[in-house]
Amino acid sequence: MIDRRTFLAGSGAVLLAAPLTAEAQPAGKVHHIGFLPSGASEAHRGQLEALRVGLRELGYVPDRTLLITAVWPATPSELPAAAADLVRQNPEVIVAPSTPAVLALKPLTGTIPIVFASAADPVGAGIVASFARPGGNVTGVSQLNLELSAKRVELLREAAVVSRKSVALWLSPEDSPRGAALLETLFRETERGGAALGVELRLLKVTRVEDLASAMGGLQPKRDGGLIVLPSPLAFANARAIAELALKQKLPAIAHFRAFAELGGLMAYGVDQDNQLRRAAIYVDRILKGAKPADLPVEQPTKFELVINLKTAKALGLTIPPELLGRADEVIQ
Repeated sequence: MIDRRTFLAGSGAVLLAAPLTAEAQPAGKVHHIGFLPSGASEAHRGQLEALRVGLRELGYVPDRTLLITAVWPATPSELPAAAADLVRQNPEVIVAPSTPAVLALKPLTGTIPIVFASAADPVGAGIVASFARPGGNVTGVSQLNLELSAKRVELLREAAVVSRKSVALWLSPEDSPRGAALLETLFRETERGGAALGVELRLLKVTRVEDLASAMGGLQPKRDGGLIVLPSPLAFANARAIAELALKQKLPAIAHFRAFAELGGLMAYGVDQDNQLRRAAIYVDRILKGAKPADLPVEQPTKFELVINLKTAKALGLTIPPELLGRADEVIQ
């Protein structure tokens, strides 16, 4: 593997108190930080590890200056209860990487600062009033998934040069209206990007993880072309299963986060998730030092990464164009 950035995976129980190891900092108050991901998968635990790295770089010391309490919902449906559990513990700041996690927390507290690290459309989702002036108790780093939707179609089209068709995988429960609205917007944007490239896109809608294998089992490379995984908490949590099923069906596939390619998907293109969490650590630091979330503008990412899995490409019988390989941040051999 040619690895320009190290992927870190965490582990822990359902409720994990996770102090950090770190560089020296003057002894003082032990700050209490909450962490609420939208699942408990390998990728979600990697978010916590990246946050830890960012906080260590800022000089926080375990036990002496910082304690992190992370609550791990097994499924998105458990987010409200997990959010309530964390709020009851009254941390000074809560890091909630995704839009669903923030939406679970927002009705429960207007006083505990909340920092997000991968919200796709924070204004549209009602998380913040605007990028420049978030208002309220929430701020953080956006993900730009809407803006990158067309680029993923283009990259998949470039990698699978014979295909002018693709399937967009929608993996989200029916009981999440805001999540469904965001996915609908993402799909329409992806569809428009495909149309501009001459790629016909159809939607494969799956509302239960239990139905994923049977739904993807009906896909055929000659008829369906490739697979574009729409960003959602369930897709993020089930990256390995989606990658394995796509390979089984001989479908080139692309998703928005690097773990997808590392777990066997053909490609990943999106923000550097580890960097997003390290940037979130800066917000935490500023809030602990007295800044108000309402006064901290939402940051838009400028760092994106393209990861290509050559092993998967060979298994699919694809020859990735040299110019595309040359643009990759990481090529998995």
